[in-house]
Amino acid sequence: MPVIALVGRPNVGKSTLFNLLTKTRNSLVADQPGVTRDRQYGIGKEGVCPYWVVDTGGMLREQEHLDNEVDGQARQAVDESDVVFLLTDAKDGVQAQDLDIIDYLRRQNKPLYLLVNKTDFGDPDMLMAEFYALGVEHTYAISAAHRKGVKNLMEQALAAFAESYEKQETRRSRRLNMTVIGRPNAGKSTLINRFLGQERVIASDVAGTTRDSIAIPFAYAGQDYTLVDTAGVRRKSKVNEHVEKISVIKTLQAIEQSNVILLMLDAHEGIGDLDAHLLSVAIEAGKALVIAVNKWDHLSDYDKFKRQSEIERKLGFIDYVKIHFISALHGTGIRDVLTSVREAYAASFASLSANKLTTHLQELTFKHQPPLVRGYAVKMRYAHQGGKNPPVIVIHGSRLSYLQPAYLRYLEKGMREKFGLYGTPIRFQLKDGDNPFTG
Repeated sequence: MPVIALVGRPNVGKSTLFNLLTKTRNSLVADQPGVTRDRQYGIGKEGVCPYWVVDTGGMLREQEHLDNEVDGQARQAVDESDVVFLLTDAKDGVQAQDLDIIDYLRRQNKPLYLLVNKTDFGDPDMLMAEFYALGVEHTYAISAAHRKGVKNLMEQALAAFAESYEKQETRRSRRLNMTVIGRPNAGKSTLINRFLGQERVIASDVAGTTRDSIAIPFAYAGQDYTLVDTAGVRRKSKVNEHVEKISVIKTLQAIEQSNVILLMLDAHEGIGDLDAHLLSVAIEAGKALVIAVNKWDHLSDYDKFKRQSEIERKLGFIDYVKIHFISALHGTGIRDVLTSVREAYAASFASLSANKLTTHLQELTFKHQPPLVRGYAVKMRYAHQGGKNPPVIVIHGSRLSYLQPAYLRYLEKGMREKFGLYGTPIRFQLKDGDNPFTG
């Protein structure tokens, strides 16, 4: 698919256009300049064929400590793009910074579209006059906020790619959506950069550097992935910026949309309340799960023993989840993490035959009968699969509503061991048969 990069000064409407083209709200939009820091990828849906669209932070900025890296992210987006959309603001007119960016982009020899945004407040012809004077062949008046001029723009920009698109979708392997979550500064962005082999996401020792949920396409060992780096979630009392509150919401949305969750723990900090909260959200959402304990190489042997004992004690209730002790910075244990992610994904989407489920259910009940209910036996007649991601096992019988949680845990463990469902929760649906002679 072609790649379109959105670049320009801060606060000219790049993220608004990104959300319009992808028909999502994946990029943060606020009146405060500089909200977008990393490159944000999305699949474009507005146009004649699909494409990747890349939102970037403002170019040629001179304020924050991170600005050189933000500018580098925008330049890297231009390097990997097929088409560049340069956004400007009609209200501001042509700024010196716009001229510098145009000069830089012309040297890159990429198809360049100059988009004059926010032209809905006045006469477009009057507003566009000074922008036409810049001599960019493809100059368009648009309003990203009100969807004006965007359809025509995309028809022209994608015309060269529509024919070549045809059937590149020969490779039909399912894309694995993996979301990396954890507290701020646990090493999430460092790990994703290690997976990708490049400085794709800004990694800094300043907690909270990642403010948005960043989705990145990636392929490894024949499997297509979408890696999602999320903002670290802090205590509510420490979440005081409006933008950061939105970032927390986006982390929770990313969990909901993912296939596999990779929870990163900081070996120095152990398991805190925030880690437990994120873990409970992932389990409640029924997501396949892998845990990585980062910065393991920094601990002494005694501290490793102590931390490992704590983790085994606190996480004993999810003994089906693989736990890896890694160093994202040095790459120790990284491949094993991806192997566990793939295994958890396969387990989450496993197909289970009704015959095998019923046979094993009968074996489990023969070994350990459920307690009687007022002198009557609980009967489990047959089972079948009711869903995937996570696997849902539907059991039919009588008096099933009286089954205790402890007995359901026994059934869950038995089914997991039999069918290799490691790394994913298992859900049960209990269907009591109606007695035709009642009422």
